[in-house]
Amino acid sequence: MNTAAKETPPAAQRPPRFLIGVRVIAQTKSELYNPGDLRLKVGATVMVNTRQGLKMGVVASNKIPNFRQDETFNQILRTANDNDCQAENRRHRVEEKAKTLCREKIAELKLPMNLSRVVHQPHMNKTIFFFTAEGRVDFRQLIRDLASNLHHRIEMRQVGVRDEAKVIGGYGVCGETLCCSTWLPNFTPVTVKMAKNQGIALNPSKISGVCGRLMCCLQYEHDNYKALVKNLPRVDSQVQTLEGPGRVIRNEILEQRVVVLLEDGSTITCRLDELPKHQNSQKLGT
Repeated sequence: MNTAAKETPPAAQRPPRFLIGVRVIAQTKSELYNPGDLRLKVGATVMVNTRQGLKMGVVASNKIPNFRQDETFNQILRTANDNDCQAENRRHRVEEKAKTLCREKIAELKLPMNLSRVVHQPHMNKTIFFFTAEGRVDFRQLIRDLASNLHHRIEMRQVGVRDEAKVIGGYGVCGETLCCSTWLPNFTPVTVKMAKNQGIALNPSKISGVCGRLMCCLQYEHDNYKALVKNLPRVDSQVQTLEGPGRVIRNEILEQRVVVLLEDGSTITCRLDELPKHQNSQKLGT
């Protein structure tokens, strides 16, 4: 008896040698799937197993070597056929009908909420309504009205504005696609102090993202700015320059320079190494 053959697991149980990136319809990010024995080209429409059931997607990458042999990946079942396309169109029509109805009912019931998107799950006979709101919303009557008109299960999910921007996508003031909808895996707290430490004017239109919250990118270089700011005198502190005493009116953090207002009303820009030991705690006029 061939012992080696006995110890080798069946092909279906072995980790795949290669993975393929698939972007599920209505999602902004692609995920890795096990292609099995399928030969697929980028742009091909396929059917995949997901946590939400069977979904249609588009192949977004060529074969990628599987370096994560200990992980389990969902399977690409087949190339999408005409029946799959028709089912996808039916699902889309149901979502559009549900979205229109829900918005009408929200206005009729005068509920303080904004409907953002609708996802229909045919395999569970359920439609999920995602919405944003400032606080808790009593939507019991809304659910009753939707269920009586749509004749399937209704689920309401309240999401934050950041989470909604992540799903919808868009472009930031930098001209690039939103970090949260492309590569940023998780949200971390962003504070106004981060903008202050970087010397950014606290103008809401300048430091807020499309979601209306502080831009996530304020955190990227925060630690570097925090370290650099420690070397500089505080704004409004009194310093002694080569031209005489004065008050710091602005820090140029990256250049490690300070702009000083002298007692005669003129301003000068000094490098940090051009300043004698400054008195951080003393302020002009105190």
